[in-house]
Amino acid sequence: MKFNIKMIVISFAVFMLLLSSTAFIITQGQQAILLRLGVIVKNNSGEVKILNPGLHFKVPLIYQKRLFDTRLQTLDIQSSRIVTAEKKDVIVDYYVKWRISNLALYYTRTGGNRTQAILLLEQQLNDNLRAEFGKRTITDVISDDRVDIMENINNQVNLTAKNLGIDVIDVRIKRIDLPMEVSTAVFERMRAERERIATEHRAQGKAQAEAVRATADANVTLTLAQATAQAAQLRSEGDAQAALVYTAAYTKDAGFYEFYRSMSAYQAIFNNKNDLLVVQPQGEFFRNFIHPQTKS
Repeated sequence: MKFNIKMIVISFAVFMLLLSSTAFIITQGQQAILLRLGVIVKNNSGEVKILNPGLHFKVPLIYQKRLFDTRLQTLDIQSSRIVTAEKKDVIVDYYVKWRISNLALYYTRTGGNRTQAILLLEQQLNDNLRAEFGKRTITDVISDDRVDIMENINNQVNLTAKNLGIDVIDVRIKRIDLPMEVSTAVFERMRAERERIATEHRAQGKAQAEAVRATADANVTLTLAQATAQAAQLRSEGDAQAALVYTAAYTKDAGFYEFYRSMSAYQAIFNNKNDLLVVQPQGEFFRNFIHPQTKS
């Protein structure tokens, strides 16, 4: 009885071992090829036999499976140092979208090793990127030429990557920057240039301000001189007209004119109650108060 149970357990273990080495599952996003003693298995038409997602079986020990991820993949490359046409270094960050298109060729050229495939693809990308940047200046690569660069790299790399069994879907540049030592020198030059321009603008502003101030001072002096001359002329004309009026009034009635002038003088002198005038009442100034009837 115990022997039968032991045989059943051993048989079941052997069956599971054979089943695990015979049956295998390919999940979504994967494909596989079979190797028969290290040689890629082909179908009756001479094409490589591609195994799609699902349950599959193989003969143990003789056949081996090679699974490949056929989904769209991203290769992110950072801080790649590239030289431009000006012989200046720039730091470029970029990425590429790629997928396996030919399983047999991919396995033959890379041994099915994803790391090896990435190294070969990155080398091709860097070579094409250096070639494109070597034709352009820094100004060109950060302007609209950047789109042309990505399109050219995409087309060229896609041609060479087909030899690896890879399709390059897209190449995109994320960042273009100057090395730290170059950036510092560029920023210093930019700062010095801006300071020079600012100093020049300030000097021009001061010169213009002095010119405006001098023109304003000259205009003020001229205006004041003209106003003073005009005021003197008007004053002299007014005095002349007043003299004519006084003369006409005196000629018309000399006594009344003298009396009026005396009253005006009295009014001007005694206008303020605090005013104090010490004179002799018999003086000429008060003659109209002493003998008013003689002047009537």
